[in-house]
Amino acid sequence: MAGPLEGIRVLDLSRVLAGPFCAMILGDLGAEVIKVEQPGPGDETRAWGPPYAGGESAYYLCANRNKKSITLNLQHEEGRRILKELVCCSDVLIENFRRGTMERWGLGYEDLEALHPRLVYCRISGYGPEGPDRDRPGYDFIIQAESGLMSITGPVEGPPMKVGVAIVDVVAALYATIAILGALIERQRSGRGQKIEISLFECALASLVNVASNYLVSGQPPQRYGNAHPNIVPYETFETADGYVVICVGNDRQFRALCRCLGTDELAEDPRFATNPARVEHREQLLPLLRQALRQRPTSEWLEILVPAGIPCGAVRTIPEALSHPQSQGMIGKVPHPTAGQIQMIRSPLRLSRTPPVVKRHPPRLGEHIEEVLSQLLQVSVAEIVKLQEQGIL
Repeated sequence: MAGPLEGIRVLDLSRVLAGPFCAMILGDLGAEVIKVEQPGPGDETRAWGPPYAGGESAYYLCANRNKKSITLNLQHEEGRRILKELVCCSDVLIENFRRGTMERWGLGYEDLEALHPRLVYCRISGYGPEGPDRDRPGYDFIIQAESGLMSITGPVEGPPMKVGVAIVDVVAALYATIAILGALIERQRSGRGQKIEISLFECALASLVNVASNYLVSGQPPQRYGNAHPNIVPYETFETADGYVVICVGNDRQFRALCRCLGTDELAEDPRFATNPARVEHREQLLPLLRQALRQRPTSEWLEILVPAGIPCGAVRTIPEALSHPQSQGMIGKVPHPTAGQIQMIRSPLRLSRTPPVVKRHPPRLGEHIEEVLSQLLQVSVAEIVKLQEQGIL
């Protein structure tokens, strides 16, 4: 069955994570995605290993399925000419070059809009088009630091800590995907494309959600709570007899149920703990009592007690435990790869009833589809392709 973006062609000029992840989502939804890479090394993440599978790094594999790969030397005039021809038969272009690079090459939005007014052009940058940092390159780790995200992550008494994955890149990829889909829908009305600017910094600020709102409303700098919640108690990680359990009590009814399960009914009647605002105010008195009770049983026993009682909770799992859990099995699939055999990948979490995402293509080898793309879209002969390769253009 055709995907919802069937008939949409995307040129993915981006590298590393935010741009490629966005383009992969579009590919999962049925778009034809052409990954345009530098001849020779290609996307930097191809070398970001170990581990490797069939010569490709696991990092590269995670963000590049459902794409075709061509190599194109955009520093060469002929390479730029070929790209412009590809633009004219495409719907979307995604790039994350350092600001000004595409303009120097004559490939900025204004240049390409003149050739193809219906083009949706998405630029992903570190800091956006305005402000004193607009020309700085963007790196997820640095943005986590500068956006304040690290200041609220990590143990209360320890140093600030980054999130365990490049979460800003992922969030930026999702915002970019949303913006592209919105621009494509608007194009149906206006007949015109437009330029999209997505910055890691602005996406990181947006991801602060309630923490930023708390500060803007109160004027009080947010504290670091470790695994606890600034506005809800108890809502954190607790040590058990053999591990850890996360308990998320969102209302007073759940707190009373938790106290019954722990054999501490008297805490629910204590005016210091009876309501959530009171529990937030007196968290330092309440939490040691809950921790003492929860250390009496192993995690599995607590889950058997708490889950039937309607207490939101869960075990803290390792990555192997999470990926091998029965709940995760529908999210792991195998994709045939020309050099790695069958590779396991995390599936798209998007569930559409009539047009679900489908993995049609393995993450491509560098330049794997040069002949297919150039011959079919631009009618370039095999002999001419060989000549362009010899000249270092492809």
